[in-house]
Amino acid sequence: MKTFSAKTEEQVRGWYVVDASAAPLGRLATRIATVLRGKHKPIYTPHVDTGDHVVVVNSDNLYMTGAKMEDKVYDRYSGYHGGRSVRTANEQMAIDSTAMVISAVRGMLPKNRLGRQMLSKLKVYAGHDHPHAAQKPVDLDLGK
Repeated sequence: MKTFSAKTEEQVRGWYVVDASAAPLGRLATRIATVLRGKHKPIYTPHVDTGDHVVVVNSDNLYMTGAKMEDKVYDRYSGYHGGRSVRTANEQMAIDSTAMVISAVRGMLPKNRLGRQMLSKLKVYAGHDHPHAAQKPVDLDLGK
């Protein structure tokens, strides 16, 4: 029996749309990362990008369980002395809610050029409208 290895040129990529208000941020991000990696397909190969495109809408309505909106912090550092910037999840949500989704999904993907390629297939929008209707995205089932 031969070992199957997926080829990049033979990939057929689907499009999925998911509503950010349907599940807590962590559960939403794990399901999105699984689809971006291609682990939901039987042809999954770890060193090849076999994943699909994911469109996230309504990121302004996302939520977290417990007191994470007040306790969770988003940390940035500019590289200079005194250049550390800390924001709570509530403050980050008011500034840019799409960055919260991207940050959560980025942390669940590989930390190499393959992970960056997978992340480029993620499209996040604050409202309900998105410009990817021509691709006919299918609703993503968040429950396994």
